[in-house]
Amino acid sequence: MSKAILAILSVVLLGGAACEKKPAKSTDTGAVNALDRAGSDQGGGAVDTTPLDGVDVSKLSKDKQDQFYKLIASLTSPCGKAHSLRTSVTTDTSCKRAPFAVRYVLAFLEDEATEDQIREFYDKKYKAEGKVKIDVSKAPAVGSEDAPIRLVEFFDYECPHCQVFKGQLEKVLADRQGKVVVHYMNFPLQQHHDSKSAAQAAVAAHQLGKFHEMHDLLFAKSPAHSHDDVMGYAKEIGLDPTKFEAAYNAAGAQVAADLAQGEAAGVDSTPTLYFNDRKYEGPMYTKYIELWVDEELAVNR
Repeated sequence: MSKAILAILSVVLLGGAACEKKPAKSTDTGAVNALDRAGSDQGGGAVDTTPLDGVDVSKLSKDKQDQFYKLIASLTSPCGKAHSLRTSVTTDTSCKRAPFAVRYVLAFLEDEATEDQIREFYDKKYKAEGKVKIDVSKAPAVGSEDAPIRLVEFFDYECPHCQVFKGQLEKVLADRQGKVVVHYMNFPLQQHHDSKSAAQAAVAAHQLGKFHEMHDLLFAKSPAHSHDDVMGYAKEIGLDPTKFEAAYNAAGAQVAADLAQGEAAGVDSTPTLYFNDRKYEGPMYTKYIELWVDEELAVNR
């Protein structure tokens, strides 16, 4: 198995590794309620393995194909209807999400996720309720401000998982250019000694028109983020030292405001991503974020 595939699997199976704000609770979030398995159109009998139009399962082993048909027969409609995903995709033409929900399930199976993991991710995507309003008026952004998909990332410059996710998010922006805007919010974790300094440096650079240059450099040099370090980075990207120092000293208030917004929204680890005002609950990997993007574009066009 290639290193690339192993990397994908680790992201899928872990749901995206993260730097925790505090120790994880002992609750078993992977448990699947037996009621979630009820409501299958198959009534406990043989599973319907009739192929779905436009759905290619040939990459799956025979066992995985059987699992695919079992899942689409027992997972509920992504549109909140009282029938299965199979019924949604074959007969409910009003449910625009159904074809994308099928692709979501198929993607997980192709990446060797377990049945319980797939059910958990599916429920987080299609049964989640509530939205969170985040003020991004002062946040640096990449992409068109009027893009139909707004992503908000809470991150920490000393979090290695944020460093890995940086490339994943940038690929989404490149692949879906004009469709996605990303707003960057600082969430420095207490256990990372100079993370707050890095966040202040990013805010200061943004105010002086060099956010992206500083953003890249802070991740590249992590965790060297002391005051002296970031002053050196400012010079490296061509910022006036006196202006940068003043902006850096004043940036603490903005960093604190970002942190407070994150805490109010329920952020407890980095990276955390919000997708059109709701928490993104999929794997922190380009492939899955783009599945969410494509679905929203199709449903809301």
